Amino acid sequence: GNLLGQYFTAIDFNLFDRHSLTEPQFGGNPWPVLYRNLRDNETLLALARENSVYAVYEGPALVMKAYIGAMLTDLYGDVPYFGAVSGKAGAVTPVYDAQRDIYLAQGGILDNLETAISLMDNYSGTQALQGDILYGGQLQGWVGFAHSLLIKSLLRISGTEEVSAQLQALANTAGYIQDNGANAAYDFTDGQPNNFRMANLRAGDFNLFVMSETMQEVTEALNDPRAGVLFRPADNFPGEYRGLLNGPDASQTSISVADYSLTGTIFREETGRLDASFITAWETSFLLAEAAERGLITGDAQAYYEQGVAQAFAYWGLELPADYLTTGNATYGANGADPIEQIITQKWLAHCVNGYEGWVEYRRTGFPALKTISASLNNDLIPVRLPYPADEQALNRENYEAATAENGNSINAPVWWDQE
Repeated sequence: GNLLGQYFTAIDFNLFDRHSLTEPQFGGNPWPVLYRNLRDNETLLALARENSVYAVYEGPALVMKAYIGAMLTDLYGDVPYFGAVSGKAGAVTPVYDAQRDIYLAQGGILDNLETAISLMDNYSGTQALQGDILYGGQLQGWVGFAHSLLIKSLLRISGTEEVSAQLQALANTAGYIQDNGANAAYDFTDGQPNNFRMANLRAGDFNLFVMSETMQEVTEALNDPRAGVLFRPADNFPGEYRGLLNGPDASQTSISVADYSLTGTIFREETGRLDASFITAWETSFLLAEAAERGLITGDAQAYYEQGVAQAFAYWGLELPADYLTTGNATYGANGADPIEQIITQKWLAHCVNGYEGWVEYRRTGFPALKTISASLNNDLIPVRLPYPADEQALNRENYEAATAENGNSINAPVWWDQE
């Protein structure tokens, strides 16, 4: 995801960075991971519904079902969802559900979140929520997660659906995540087994990733100190953060790693400073800023934006420079800047550990302006979806063929909410 979102550039063994997307680099294919988690979550959801002792788990399980479903359909388009994890009941070749239905139908993303909020708000039992790695058993934390994810989901489809009344109601209730202490996030450790995945790469593989040219230009334009957390100065250019255009052809171009900025210690030696974030206060603030700027809700878009920036700096362990929001390009509306572009660019920058999210938001909004890559294997087009895995063609052929009849399994076929 950090390659598609143009946070990092891969300097070799980089077909994925050149937009041949059949297999993400180093096996980071989200399809099996997401479906494995969806299956496990469905087991928990069924238990909560069958046995009242475990009823407290139903709300959080519905939140996670919505979260995983949104990731799947936003990345791939039509996917198995409603019947996706019914293998124990004998349904091993699930149909691909329409993207719009996954969001809007009964049992879909929005419905599951609204049901989850109601269940958790009205839960009166005494059973503790055990094994909760996000909120330590505090059900109210999951309520905030659900509200923020519902805001995000509504805004994502706002180009095709009328959602302003629902967004306004959520903004009014203020049940969403409002500070970093309530983030839906898992804290990595510095060592195994719970450190950041990239930290386990061999040194040679880890050093295949450097700052992208897009990241260099964004951080330079903003005079943004987060460059120093996310990357290291280039060895051959002391004190400088240097990025490389995505998608180089290593067989045709000689690249010296020492000329570019390697990823920072936070991704390898010090991953205890890093979080796996599902949704956060800063993301919620940027969502509300966009909604206000677009006139979907009432409220002060600039105030939401500035709050999001401050929360994002704190999230990355940095103090917000005193003049960051008043004298430079981060100033809201500075020098005729498009406020929507500013909001999305700040959100993109804060999402550096969650690159797929930055790429999805680029597809929705067109911001920040990602670059045509160096040696594209996709006719210089930036992909707008991931392809279905080859296993699906072999194991679920009939339903796979029905789905690909609609989109050709093309990485250039936009998903239904992609109207920009």
